[in-house]
Amino acid sequence: MSVQTLRRVIALLLGALLASAAPDPSFAQDPFTEFFGGLFGGPQHGYGHRGEPRVRRIMPHRENRGPTYWHGQTDNPRRAAKRTDGGATDQAQSTVATQPTFFVATVGDTLGVLLADGLKEGFSDRPDVAILRKGRESSGLVRDDFYDWPKAAKEIAADAQKINVAVIMLGSNDRQAIQQGQESYEPLSPRWREIYAARVDAVIAAFKEKNIPVIWVGLPVMKNERLSADMAQLNDIFKARAAHADIPYVDLWDAMTDEHGQYSAFGPDINGQIVKLRSADGVHFTEAGARSVAHFVEGEIKKYYDAYRQQAPVAGAPAAPASEASKDAAAPQQPIAATPANGQPITFRSPVGGPSAAPTLPDRPAVGPTQQLTGAGTANELARKTPAGKAADAPAQALVRHVFIEGGDQSPRDNRADDFSWRPAPNAASQPQ
Repeated sequence: MSVQTLRRVIALLLGALLASAAPDPSFAQDPFTEFFGGLFGGPQHGYGHRGEPRVRRIMPHRENRGPTYWHGQTDNPRRAAKRTDGGATDQAQSTVATQPTFFVATVGDTLGVLLADGLKEGFSDRPDVAILRKGRESSGLVRDDFYDWPKAAKEIAADAQKINVAVIMLGSNDRQAIQQGQESYEPLSPRWREIYAARVDAVIAAFKEKNIPVIWVGLPVMKNERLSADMAQLNDIFKARAAHADIPYVDLWDAMTDEHGQYSAFGPDINGQIVKLRSADGVHFTEAGARSVAHFVEGEIKKYYDAYRQQAPVAGAPAAPASEASKDAAAPQQPIAATPANGQPITFRSPVGGPSAAPTLPDRPAVGPTQQLTGAGTANELARKTPAGKAADAPAQALVRHVFIEGGDQSPRDNRADDFSWRPAPNAASQPQ
């Protein structure tokens, strides 16, 4: 066989080997590694790690993946059903737990509507408190032909919607003449004041007739000096009628002025940061201003809220059995004696139950008996624990058990650390008054 024929045979064999041993796409693009790896079956036939490719593509395996239901998938019907049912139950419980039970109705004009927005944000962390927006923009107590607030207040109070507190803020649009029949009364004239005060009383009475507490909020200082002066006179009427009806009155005048008592569009918010509190018209509030004004009203609302919470039973709290209550009522209480200024003893009852009388320790003499310390056998005599010593320790043991185990009290002794009785000084009567 000639050399050329031999080369052709070798070339054919190499071609056949290369065709039969297709390179693994995970191997590096190295012809020698591809050839020898395919020729000898890869590193498992003796090449070990040195025959492995320098770059390998790791194919993902199912066992390396996290459970698919962690990502919201439902490949496991049992787990998905359990999670869905539990989620629905939790959502239902959350809905029941966050149902509002305390309702605050805000009544008023545009300022009252803005106040409602501030209160809604202020009580956002209390899901059991609901702010009801019952205001009407551009309304007031003068133009009853546009909106009759005494009539509307009766409808709101008589509505099926339960109301725990009514917050009223009116008057910013009331610098107008009052029309009664053919008569017209100028703003803030004597007759105008009488009619206006009667309408304020009618709004308050509409809620008080339904036993709904009322909080009246005064008007703030205004940018226009003349308008501001008229609003101050309206506040005098509001304050007088609130005092007559015995309802809280929230004064915002000083809270919305600067250090000189003048109107200022800027001021501190609830976090102490200086922000813009009033809008460009010098009358209404910005969002931060509404929240700041609501902050002054929240204190009065929380008083009624706390009283309501004390009266309302706590959900899920078991009632104490009658036997336990009677047991607590009949539990003996240890008296503690004290001496008042008139010298007569006063007995205080301790909240800690226990025996009626505490064991007493024997009185110790000021000077004990004389005993030799240098005689023969004195050391053994002093160190010996005699039955007499046990008898002497019995009252002390009883007192320890009474105080630390039974929870009783110990009657104080004169001039001891627990003697809190007050005694006048010997020369107190002789001292000049």
